[in-house]
Amino acid sequence: MTVSSVVQELIATTTLPVVRYQRRENLPDVFHLCASVPKTFSMSLVRLSLVGLFALALTACNSNSSTETAKAPTATSATPAAGTRPGTTTGKKRLLFFGNSLTAGYGVEPDEAFPALIGDKIDSLKLNYEVVNAGLSGETTAGGRSRVGWILRQPVDVFVLELGGNDGLRGLPLSATRENLQGIIDTVRRRSPGAQIVLAGMQIPPNMGQAYAGEFKAIYQEIAAKNHLVLIPFLLEGVGGHPDLNQADGIHPTPAGHRLVARTVWGVLQPVLTATIAVQP
Repeated sequence: MTVSSVVQELIATTTLPVVRYQRRENLPDVFHLCASVPKTFSMSLVRLSLVGLFALALTACNSNSSTETAKAPTATSATPAAGTRPGTTTGKKRLLFFGNSLTAGYGVEPDEAFPALIGDKIDSLKLNYEVVNAGLSGETTAGGRSRVGWILRQPVDVFVLELGGNDGLRGLPLSATRENLQGIIDTVRRRSPGAQIVLAGMQIPPNMGQAYAGEFKAIYQEIAAKNHLVLIPFLLEGVGGHPDLNQADGIHPTPAGHRLVARTVWGVLQPVLTATIAVQP
């Protein structure tokens, strides 16, 4: 007996009385309906529910198990015109920006954030790169360390690491920030051994004290030197502390601010991109 014939037979043997709808004043429609339902309706409803559950169970048993596994979302490309997703075979190298709300482009349109502007520059020069924005607003170095392995399911050629700002603004222990940044770098080198890593330096106001702010700034120089990374000395050079280039919160750049950030990043990144292309077989 097929699934459909079993269900049809069960439904055929389940009789439901007619439900009369009677309107009553000052009651929502759902109360009118419930008040007019015969008592026998509840038992019939249970029988119908069992029929439905049985049908669903049989259908699930005969379904293809591959459809039950949802695919995890991927980071989005900073060059939407290309129409490709990370993880697809495009023949292009992958430049991945991994950071917090600065990278994600908080408060601006996606195509106004500095990774997208870098993507536009790459496209205009016809460089063979796919740009991926893996920024996440509110991200700390601890959060980044926990998700970087998932992001690197596909290998990358150039990895731009922009994290730590939220650690500093929250006054988190700098030893943990240092350890987490190192953990991210180690993961990148395990997953993509040939990747070039660019570290974006960050600075914070002295709200937590001059000593804390000074040590925070020095972390990036120390880690870059230790791991032989390319360093952007200060991501927000010429933007941080300028009200006209930042949104009302004083932290996130405006579109004009992002254009300056893109210029700063490009000055360091362009030689890395061209060198990476040059060493390809």
